Amino acid sequence: MKNFVLLTVLMIFGAALFSGCASMTGQTAGEKIDDATITSEANALIVKDPDAQFLKINVDTTHGDVVLTGFVNSEETGERIEGKIKQIRGVKSVKSLLKVEEKK
Repeated sequence: MKNFVLLTVLMIFGAALFSGCASMTGQTAGEKIDDATITSEANALIVKDPDAQFLKINVDTTHGDVVLTGFVNSEETGERIEGKIKQIRGVKSVKSLLKVEEKK
């Protein structure tokens, strides 16, 4: 009987301990993986785009909200990339802070 009580107490303590881990970052493990997946897929789209593959574009994803920063060669390229990223599963929104790089 003592072992059962001890085991029950340890299980409750363990559950309480692990449930606090998600609140430290504000994200669950699943959300963190989903954000990383979204970022990876967005970066893959950028690399495959013939007009953006050699440009420096940063992709930051938090809770499915994507922010793009960096430079593109035209507004059309930026809009095309933004549109493709909006189609990735799990993306809630895309905020583009991309700037058109001036040609020298």
